[in-house]
Amino acid sequence: MTQTPAQTDPTELDTETARAELTQLAAQIAHHNEAYYREAAPEITDAQYDALRRRYESIAAAHPQAVPAESAAQAVGAAPDSAFGKHLHLVPMLSLDNVFDRAEFEAFVSRAARFLGLDGEAAQELVFIAEPKIDGLSISLTYENGVFTRGTTRGDGAEGEDVTANLRTLRDIPARLPEPYPALIEIRGEVFLSKEDFLSLNTAQEAANKRLFANPRNAAAGSLRQLDPTVTASRPLSLFAYALGYSSEPLDTSHWAYLQRLKNWGFPVNPLSEQVKGAAEAESVFERISQNRALLAYDIDGVVYKIDDTTLQTRLGFAGRAPRWATAWKFPAEQATTLLRDIEIQVGRTGALTPVAHLEPVNVGGVLVTRASLHNEDEITRKDVRVGDTVFIQRAGDVIPQILGVAPPVSQTFERQAPFVFPDHCPACGALAIRPEGEAIRRCTGGLTCPAQVVERLIHFVSRQAFDIEGLGERSIREFHEAGLISTPVDIFHLHTHAAELTRRDGWGEQSVANLLRAIEERQHITLSRFIYALGIRRVGESNARLLARHYGSCTNWITQMRAAALIGSDERLELGSITGIGSAIAEELVAFMAEAHNLETLNALQAVLSIADESPQTSGGALAGKTIVFTGTLLTMTRPEAKATAERMGAKVSDTVSRKTDLVITGEKAGSKARKAAELGIETMDETEWNAFCASQGTGTPSAEI
Repeated sequence: MTQTPAQTDPTELDTETARAELTQLAAQIAHHNEAYYREAAPEITDAQYDALRRRYESIAAAHPQAVPAESAAQAVGAAPDSAFGKHLHLVPMLSLDNVFDRAEFEAFVSRAARFLGLDGEAAQELVFIAEPKIDGLSISLTYENGVFTRGTTRGDGAEGEDVTANLRTLRDIPARLPEPYPALIEIRGEVFLSKEDFLSLNTAQEAANKRLFANPRNAAAGSLRQLDPTVTASRPLSLFAYALGYSSEPLDTSHWAYLQRLKNWGFPVNPLSEQVKGAAEAESVFERISQNRALLAYDIDGVVYKIDDTTLQTRLGFAGRAPRWATAWKFPAEQATTLLRDIEIQVGRTGALTPVAHLEPVNVGGVLVTRASLHNEDEITRKDVRVGDTVFIQRAGDVIPQILGVAPPVSQTFERQAPFVFPDHCPACGALAIRPEGEAIRRCTGGLTCPAQVVERLIHFVSRQAFDIEGLGERSIREFHEAGLISTPVDIFHLHTHAAELTRRDGWGEQSVANLLRAIEERQHITLSRFIYALGIRRVGESNARLLARHYGSCTNWITQMRAAALIGSDERLELGSITGIGSAIAEELVAFMAEAHNLETLNALQAVLSIADESPQTSGGALAGKTIVFTGTLLTMTRPEAKATAERMGAKVSDTVSRKTDLVITGEKAGSKARKAAELGIETMDETEWNAFCASQGTGTPSAEI
């Protein structure tokens, strides 16, 4: 059997190649989060999505300096649908990191042990709970004084859709909890359709001449997210409960005990859940469940392993979007081979020239693939990919899947075409396309005179994660730009002055124009995070736009601080660099954007026609909410990562730099210059004993992870 070529080892990538691939992967992950969580219409399998995330994380680990603004490793879910009421989770609903073999599972255990300061023998004694990973829709159930009061979807992890009325129709959700119970508790679980119920539902859909569902997960999500609860009630949805979100009082010291409590309260708990110790037992459970996967009544895509001791769970906490105390052992992705018919060069909004392969259509994991990414000219050269070749492809979560390499020719007489020559001029405007020294991406020098860049920026501005203007999509943007109606973002909000002209255009009537203008008017009220993202600043994607908005609060303050941050070494520059996820490369892009006069003109013009809502910092509401903390010196009772995680659970921002914006400095043994600077600036300090006593006096919720 022919072996599929492996992707480039991340350690062999140069920084710019790594940055280019990470940026592309981040955008693709965001697209699939939207398709999966909000639209309930995934375009890829879970295994393929996981492979995309794994590629991102492996490159990020090898090249931390290349991690782009849109930190895909932090992305969880998608924004709630505006058709439903929104509700903030008391404790965030986060996700899981994945492993694919025993060695990776052992590495996961080792990382947790190092974080806790455990030796090798103690690490081997860690007990885990193994649970099948249900392929359904994650939900959170809130009970007040034992009564079910609210049910929400995951949403973006912080805020979900209120689907209480629909969830009340599920027979698996108790209306009341038997005593004893906390005064307030969030219980997490997964809503799904069994395979048999899915087939029955599609049979009924076909008989009623209605759209068929692609798979049980889509059907479950679509059934739960109905505006009419009677439709949900007619669908045979099921539930497995598996996690704790928030509890107003301590519950169980082990996850296993909590699962038993859920059973006693009347919740269905997966009967295949079991306790395991060590990698050998974990692997045995995974293999057994894998072998019986097809025989299960419901779909799964792996097995979740959680450290059983909830005290250790709390100490370990979360790293970004995922817990340090749990992981999902997933089933692998699928690959295929097909013919490479052509290579097209596309020009993005930042002027990047990106090669895209056009393929002979091929089915990969139930999805028909016609295009694939070739990333950049170095990748084409390295893989020696040519038009007419048969290539290996992997739909590992990409909007445009990846080409892994060239397959051996089917015939000894096959003659390959000449190597592909990457253009040195922009195919859209003819301007010189240069490749700066040390970078992997060739960029058009045409700037805003390049129609491709102008149009792509406008398309980005109205995209779903940005202004999300209904009726103003890519096709309309291109049409209006060619007609000279819009050339800058501000022009969009002056389209009402061209109403008569719009109604005379093909495909546009009075009603459709009225609907468009009403949608534009509605979007003149926007949150700061969406506004920042819509500007299309290089390296600033959706996740980091949200970080910036929550950190600076208002648009005026953000602009003022970004302009002041132009001075390297200033308090404003240090503050910008202290935001977790905002590195030096992102800071440079923000400063450069604000330094351009035409960008400031655009910002001023937009502020004049928009109402940009302030955003409050997202904190846990703990005793350190909104505070900036610095640790210095050697800590003896806990590792530095554990100390940082503890501070963040209490709402603090942890920085490496002491400045006037610092609120508290924790000093360990041999604290040096940072402690001296804190004293000079009059900043409050605590030694390790005082810090431990303070932490012991505070209680925080622990975010729950998806299974």
